[in-house]
Amino acid sequence: MDCLESCEPLRWETLESLAAPEPDLIQGPTSAQARLRLFGQAESAVRVTLYRDHHAWCPYCQKVWLWLEERRIPYRIRKVTMFCYGNKERWFTRLVPSGMLPALELDGHLITESDRILEALERAFGSLGPSLQEPRVLQLRQLERLLFRAWCQWLCVPGLGAEAERRARQTFDHYAAAMAEAIETGAGPFLLGELSSADLVFVPYVERMNASLAYEKGYLLRQHHPAIDRWFTALEQRSTYLGTQSDFHTHAHDLPPQMGGCYANGSPEQQLLAARIDAGPWPIVDGDQPDPETSQAEPENAAALALARVLRHRGTLMQRNPLGPAFEQPLRCALTALISGRHCPPPAGSAPGLRYLRDRICVPRDMPLHAARRLRGALEAIARLDPQAAGNQGEAIPRQHRRDQDPLPFQRAAAAGAAL
Repeated sequence: MDCLESCEPLRWETLESLAAPEPDLIQGPTSAQARLRLFGQAESAVRVTLYRDHHAWCPYCQKVWLWLEERRIPYRIRKVTMFCYGNKERWFTRLVPSGMLPALELDGHLITESDRILEALERAFGSLGPSLQEPRVLQLRQLERLLFRAWCQWLCVPGLGAEAERRARQTFDHYAAAMAEAIETGAGPFLLGELSSADLVFVPYVERMNASLAYEKGYLLRQHHPAIDRWFTALEQRSTYLGTQSDFHTHAHDLPPQMGGCYANGSPEQQLLAARIDAGPWPIVDGDQPDPETSQAEPENAAALALARVLRHRGTLMQRNPLGPAFEQPLRCALTALISGRHCPPPAGSAPGLRYLRDRICVPRDMPLHAARRLRGALEAIARLDPQAAGNQGEAIPRQHRRDQDPLPFQRAAAAGAAL
């Protein structure tokens, strides 16, 4: 519902009354915001502390995080800044001088490197499906490395000519087809029939392949390999995976500094998909095509959940925004559109600040995929109503680092709030 004349956005008190309630982070579904997970057990049962990144983005952390959630092992979480986003905490580098993530304490013993961590967890708690050391799992682990290498050679090599681009895609397709064949030969939707550690080895980078190849190459992995689409669809039936799943926008913009660069092929398909990933509308494909990002329908509370997450951090968000205190009314306009569908034009010059926030919503760190879509869509819709700067895209997302996502201001605000 658009306002044909000027209108007032909802007040903060009204917005707060419409936000979703806080979820149960300790006993409820998998969540990036959790600091302790108990799965119905007493806190005294905790033998594990997982050290993972604040952004809930690190692929190696995701693998261990998913394993603990699937096996329902009680654990604590301590969050660490990845170097790409800011300075690593000193307490962590004293514990792990290399700064490597993830790290895990099991019965007081510190372990690093995700594969070694999973092997230690298997010894302590039993495997998730066949052991990581079984020959068929070892073969799949090798296939994952070959698929990863083919992806890097297509995505991360600058200046590929047409023939080199074709060969790189062909090599990637070869190994993606091998993964699809492994799924097809199983007795269920996963690599070995039922979900196992073998699947968790593939999850982090295949998820990132799906996003990055759409953004940089105009290539939709789930369309090209239906068995991989079925594998993703089966994962998306699990609350454990949904709690760790990121989205195309987050991956597309967090990968370049982590990978040493990601390079677009400039095709019409690539340019169209990149534009849709950045600014919507979503899904990024039209008509009856399946959504290449998720098979899940939008939950009824997506907008209310997005609203709650913004309200929790609104002070720091305004402080960090290029508009500063002047971002208060544009933000209320966007949140009004998010929760009520009422579009109030923002003050002139608001578009850069609205798009700054649009581009820095991180999934799943901030909120789940559908909530992020709703919020990005509302921010973009209000930016387009700016009477002075509707076309101003604002400050570009860095590609050499993501220090614009430094968690330190949010940590300080949380510490100050806890001290009150």
